[in-house]
Amino acid sequence: MLLEARNLTRILPAVVPVTLVEDVNFEVGASEFVAITGPSGSGKSSLLYLLGLLDRATAGEVLIDGLETKDLTPAEMARIRLEKIGFVFQFHFLLPEFTALENVIIPMQKLGRLPAHEQREHAAGLLSDLGLQDFLDRRPEQLSGGQRQRVAVARSLANTPDLILADEPTGSLDSAATEQVFDSLHKIVENQKTTVVAVTHDLDLAARMERRIHLVDGRIDYDRPC
Repeated sequence: MLLEARNLTRILPAVVPVTLVEDVNFEVGASEFVAITGPSGSGKSSLLYLLGLLDRATAGEVLIDGLETKDLTPAEMARIRLEKIGFVFQFHFLLPEFTALENVIIPMQKLGRLPAHEQREHAAGLLSDLGLQDFLDRRPEQLSGGQRQRVAVARSLANTPDLILADEPTGSLDSAATEQVFDSLHKIVENQKTTVVAVTHDLDLAARMERRIHLVDGRIDYDRPC
C-alpha cells in the first residue's frame, strides 16, 4: 500500500489541548485520485501535513510505501519527502528570482540523481506536458495565477514521486484557472499513474475525483467512492 494512516491523532498541547486529528485510519493505493473534504476547522490541512511528514503525530503513525515513519529522524523524513512525495499548496510558493524552468529544477538539484542537462530536459518536459512550453523563461510575476500554479504542479513532479499531496490547490484561482489546474492533476493520475490526495473545499471538484474522505471535527465522517 502506498499510503497508510494508522490511528492517526494530532493534539496541540495547551492549557486546554486542541485535537486537530483524532484516530484516523485509511489506506490509499497506487494511481488513486482522492479528495479530503470537510468544514472549516475539521482538520483537513492538519491531516495532509501529517501524511506528508511535515508534522509529527501525537499518536498513531503514517506509513509511506510500507515504511513506518514515526521513529524517523528529521533528516530521514526530509529525504522521504524529497524522494517520494510532491507537494502543491494553495499559493504556489515559487521563488520569484528564478524562471519557471529553474523553479522546477530546484528539487532535482537537491536530490542530485540527474546531471544538469538531464534536469533541464526533464523540467522542460514536465512544463510542456502542462501546456507551459512557451513560458519556460518567464519569472513568476510574468505568469498568470493558473500558470504559476501549473508550474508548482510541475515542480511537485520533478523527482517523479509516487504521491502528490495538494492543499487547496485551486483555492486562490478563478474558475478558468481552477479547471486548468484540476485537469493537470487528473492527467497526472491517468497518464503517469501517480496518486493524488487533495484537500479541497470545492465540492464540485471533489465530486469529479475517484474517492472522497470527509472529515468532521478531526475524525473521518465517511470514506467512499465519488
